[in-house]
Parts: sequence; structure tokens; C-alpha cells
Amino acid sequence: MAAVGQARETFFMTTLNAIATPSRGAPPVTGLEEAGRAGKEAPQRGIRLMLVEDDQDFRMAAAAELEDLGFEVEAFADGAVLLEAFANGATADVIVLDWNLPTLSGIDLIPRLRRAGVLLPVVLLTGRSTPNLENLALDHGALDFVDKTRGLPILAKRIRLILDSAKKPDVMRAEEALMVGPLELKLRVCRVLWKGIDVGLTLTEYKIVHLLAANLGNHLTYRAVYDTMHHAGFIAGSGEDGYRTNVRSCIKRIRNKFRALDPEFACIANYPSFGYRWEVDPLPAGK
Repeated sequence: MAAVGQARETFFMTTLNAIATPSRGAPPVTGLEEAGRAGKEAPQRGIRLMLVEDDQDFRMAAAAELEDLGFEVEAFADGAVLLEAFANGATADVIVLDWNLPTLSGIDLIPRLRRAGVLLPVVLLTGRSTPNLENLALDHGALDFVDKTRGLPILAKRIRLILDSAKKPDVMRAEEALMVGPLELKLRVCRVLWKGIDVGLTLTEYKIVHLLAANLGNHLTYRAVYDTMHHAGFIAGSGEDGYRTNVRSCIKRIRNKFRALDPEFACIANYPSFGYRWEVDPLPAGK
């Protein structure tokens, strides 16, 4: 708890200093100059971000800095209020959750959001960054996991990388579904069916299966799979190749979910020390 408190204090003081320091940008724009610019440029809408943080001081400071960084921020004190906002028709581009929320923690709030039909990208904030917690976050459907001590500018960059990656053209996106034998991917709603039954994958797990199925028969490296889980160049885990452990854990969870429906499932094949591929006609599991 001391580490969490120290992380909160470090981040909070950094944010207050940033807010209190006046900007040394360009001189004020005159009325004529402003009118001229308005005729040339249409203002861009900022990224709509929902922040859930129970510490009021931290929440206010973080929201202020994120707005300075170009986001449109709506802040909530707990998960119940966030769920109510979505039930009343609220919209956003991304959700940022504190891990240690009262009553309903950030990690437990993610599946509640998914069951409510909220499929927005979720980023978890924490004062305790460990590989085990990262695995837990990914298992529950978070797309990123950021230590509070890194500061809001790092969070802002990661959010933009996630959203920019989602905007990239996808040749499969034009179709309603991708079929590979008994596998069916519902592309518009990011769901995976096996022999007509929903496998119950998280969004991150769905993205991995989609990557494998879209590259049928080709081996994909651990790095390629991990980039799909996060974004290109993301670094995490212990050591230079620590991300491989996270990939193996996620693949294991995916296999177990398929095998809960079909004990003979063996379509995700491993190439030792390299990566994985999706096989159409594999040997049954255990053979």
C-alpha cells in the first residue's frame, strides 16, 4: 500500500506542477487572425475518454492534465456510476480504469462492461506494475496496463497508439464474417464461434484468433502476436524476450476455452521458439 501511495503522490505533484506552470507558447491571437484561421481549419474533436478513479484529488488533477493533452474527459468516482452512464446512452472512445476501485475493482469492472455490450478499449492504471498483474489485466480484456508513476503523457501516447491501430485498414473488415472450417469470426461484433457456439473470448483473445485465422497456415512470431495484443513496439515482461511468457499464457487461455467446447480442439499449433499458426486439419489434441 505504501508503494501505491507513493506512486499516487509522485504523479499528483507532477500534475499540479504542470497545471501551475504557465505556457510559454505563441503570443495571443487577435480577433482578425482567429477569424482567418477559423475559415481555414475546422477544429478536430478530441478523443473522448472516460476516467474512473475514486481518489477525488487524483481524479481532478488527472482529468485536467488529460484535457490539456487534447482529450475530452468525463470522470467518475466508481464503476457503478460508469455503468449507469452507459445505460443512459453515454458514448466514448476509450475507458481508463483505476485498478483499486472501491466495491467493484477495475479488473472486475471490465467483464461487467462487456456483458453490458460496452466493447470500448480499456486501459488499466495501477501503482503496482508486475508481469502477474499484467497477465490478469489481459485475461480480463484490458488492452493496456500503465503504471501511474509513468505519468499522464505516457498514458496519452499509449491511448493514441491503440486507437490509431484500430483505425488501420483491415482487408477482412469489409466482410460480415470470416469462416475457417468450424471456426466463425463475427467481425463487426468481435465474437468467435466454434461449431456455432460462442467461445467467450475477451477482445484481446479475439484479436489473436483473428490474426491466426487471417494468416491461415502461416507461422506468426511471438512478437507479431504480442503486437496484436497491445501495439507495435510495446515492451513488457521480464527481460528482452519476457513478452513470450505473456503470449504463451494468453494462447493457453484461448486453447482452454475452445477445449471446454471441444476436447479434441488442436487448431492452434506451436512452432517451438518461433510462434504459432492456425491449422485447418490438425491431429486431435494429445495425438
